[in-house]
Amino acid sequence: MSTPTIQVQLDHGICTLTLNRPEVRNAMSVAMVDELLQALKEAEGNPAVRVVVLRGTGGHFCAGGDIGDMAQARMKLAAQQADGANAGPNPVAAVNAQFGRLCLAFARTPLPVVTVLEGTVMGGGFGLACVSDVSLALHNVSFRLPETSLGIIPAQIAPFLVERLGYAEAKRLSVTGAKVGAAEALTIRLVHEVHADTDALEAALQAVLANILACGPQAIATTKNLLAHARLSSAESLIDDAAAMFARAVLSEEGQEGTGAFMQKRKPSWVPQAA
Repeated sequence: MSTPTIQVQLDHGICTLTLNRPEVRNAMSVAMVDELLQALKEAEGNPAVRVVVLRGTGGHFCAGGDIGDMAQARMKLAAQQADGANAGPNPVAAVNAQFGRLCLAFARTPLPVVTVLEGTVMGGGFGLACVSDVSLALHNVSFRLPETSLGIIPAQIAPFLVERLGYAEAKRLSVTGAKVGAAEALTIRLVHEVHADTDALEAALQAVLANILACGPQAIATTKNLLAHARLSSAESLIDDAAAMFARAVLSEEGQEGTGAFMQKRKPSWVPQAA
């Protein structure tokens, strides 16, 4: 299932998407963005997939956008301008917008998303970390928002920075182009856990995945949707909608199986059975 820029592995309901451009610390090319979007779409359409894991090869997560692709977009724009005619959309903006669609797709997916972070996490990689539901990090992780130091802006990841870190922290990191190590990332809740070595990190990942797989898949999807709305709504405005969602969940096949399993002191049918 692998593609030129990512490795795709499906194992017992876990779809692992591994960024696979180690020679450039997994910098995100246009091709990688498109392949990640397609892989997520396929995962969402596969009822066997219960959770998505994002990680990188070569000891790094992602060094941000591919500078080569941006250079090509600039050359296309220059060619358009040299022609003296409006030849279509701005190619620089088009590249950036496609990455925004990637962040939004992972932010809104009904599937739980876990990121495994090590080494370099910059720019677009920072954005993917922010949209994940659970972020696990190795002690050597190094986050940075280099855009303002390069004279550009963190355009597409801005809303997700604010959502994950809050307005004050997002401003501080953005205007300073700050570097954030593992300890600070844990303090500001950019990551949820930090581990001292790869064995501990892998063990933590397996524990998180086991907890996710123990939950009802439709309940997770509905809860993610509810939380997304709750973030922008008052509690009063959600009462009736939340009650209707709760009723549907309780009366659903999954809800009846889950509550029945609890009463009968057994695991629900969606929990993987021990080999």
